[in-house]
Amino acid sequence: MAERRGHVLVVDDEPDIRALVSEILGDEGYEVVGAEGAESARELRRARRPDVILLDIWMPGTDGITLLREWSGAGGLDAPVIVMSGHGTIETAVEATRLGAYDFLEKPISLAKLVLTVGRALEADRLTRENLRLRRRAETGTDLVGSSAAMKELRGRAARAAAHDAPILVTGESGTGKSRLARHVHALSPRRDGPFVAVSVAGLTEPEELFGSEKGAAIHYGPLERANAGTVFLEDIADMPPGMQANLAGTLQNGSFHRTGGREPVKVDTRVIAASRRDLSAAVAQGHLHQDLYYLLNVVPLEVPPLREHAEDIPLLVEWFIDEFANGENVPFRRCDVAAKNRLRNHPWPGNVRELRNVVQRLMILGQGPDIDARDVEMGLGPATGAAVPAEDFDLPFKEARENFERAYLIHQFDRPGSSMSEIAARIGIERSHLYRKIKQLRIDRRPASGRFTA
Repeated sequence: MAERRGHVLVVDDEPDIRALVSEILGDEGYEVVGAEGAESARELRRARRPDVILLDIWMPGTDGITLLREWSGAGGLDAPVIVMSGHGTIETAVEATRLGAYDFLEKPISLAKLVLTVGRALEADRLTRENLRLRRRAETGTDLVGSSAAMKELRGRAARAAAHDAPILVTGESGTGKSRLARHVHALSPRRDGPFVAVSVAGLTEPEELFGSEKGAAIHYGPLERANAGTVFLEDIADMPPGMQANLAGTLQNGSFHRTGGREPVKVDTRVIAASRRDLSAAVAQGHLHQDLYYLLNVVPLEVPPLREHAEDIPLLVEWFIDEFANGENVPFRRCDVAAKNRLRNHPWPGNVRELRNVVQRLMILGQGPDIDARDVEMGLGPATGAAVPAEDFDLPFKEARENFERAYLIHQFDRPGSSMSEIAARIGIERSHLYRKIKQLRIDRRPASGRFTA
C-alpha cells in the first residue's frame, strides 16, 4: 500500500485560496478536496471522512463557526479542524477553540506556517490514536510468544500474510490469542501506522454499529470507516446478524458501503481480519454464516493452536506474563521455580493462553515471598475448577482481594474431612498459632453443626 499522508478538506469561498492551498498541500503529498461553502463541505465530509479540515470563518450563508458548531454538536469532531480568517478576533479564536478547533490561522496565510500547522495537526491526531493503541496493546499485546514448532510456523505464516492486503480468517479455540494474532499481523503490515479497530460483532444489533449512519448534519463514522488506511478486526464473525453479513460481503466485493440513512456509497481502504472460535464450514452448512462472506474472508486462513498443543511454550509464556505484570501493573516481581512451571505445564488449560495469563496474574497479586512454587500454583489453580478467586476480585484493592483469597483458601482447607488444626497448619506450612490469628483476622467462624468453618 502506498504511503498515505492524509486526506485534507479545504472549506473556503475564495477559489484562489482553495487552489493555492490545494497546490501547496498537494506538493507535500496530501490528498486535497475543496468546498466553496457549507453545503458542499457537508457533502464532501459525508462522502469521505477527512483527516484534517481547513475551515474559513467568513463565508456567504453559513459561516465557519456555525458549521464548526454543527459538526461539534452532531457526534463530535472526527478530525482536527484548523480555522482560517482574514478578519479574526480574539473572541472568534476563543469560540473556535471552545468548539474543538485545533488551531487558528490568520490570512494572508503563510504557506510555510500552513504546511507546518497541517503536519502538526495530523501528528497530534496520530499521537492520540497511538496512545490509545499502546494502551490496548498493553492489554492484549501483539507478540506471538513461543519457541515451539507450532508457534514458529504461525509467526511465519502471519508475516507472509501481513505483506498483502487480502482478508484473513483467524480460527482457534476461545482464549488461544486470536486478537493478539490480528494485532501482530497489523503491526507487521504496511498499514502499521494506520488505525487498528477491533469489533465484537456478536454484540451488534443495528447496521449503523458497523457501517455508520447519517441523519441530517450528524454523521456517525462506523468501525469500517474509522479503520480506513488500517485494519478492522471482526471478532466472532459467525455470530454477526445475517443482514449485516450480506452487507459486509458486498463491502468486500465492492470496496464501498452505504451508511444507514446515507444516499451515496462510501469508499473505504480497510484491511479486514475476521475471527471465530467456531467450525465455520459447519456454520455455513447450518445457515449461521453467509456462504459468500465465508469465501470472501477465507482468502488467507490462519489457525491458532490450543495451548495443549504447544505446552512446551508454557514456561516461556509464564516468564513473559510475569514481566508484563511486574512492569505494567506495579506488582512485585516474583520468580517462578522449576516445580511451579512443571505444574503449570501439566495443567490441561481449557481456557488456553487467556487462562494461563489470568492464573499468573493471580499468583503475582496474591502470592507471598519472592518465589512462586508448586504450592502457590495449586492454590492459584484451585481444587477443581482452576478458578479459586472470582474474577471480580481483581477490581478490588490489593489488601481486600488478598483477604478474600486467604479466606476462601482456609475455608477450603477446613472443609476437608478429618483435618485437625495441627494437621491443617502442617499441610499449608504455617505455625498453628499463626493459623489461629488468621482465623480471627479473617473473621472465620466455626459452624456449630458440622464443626467446619465459614466466613
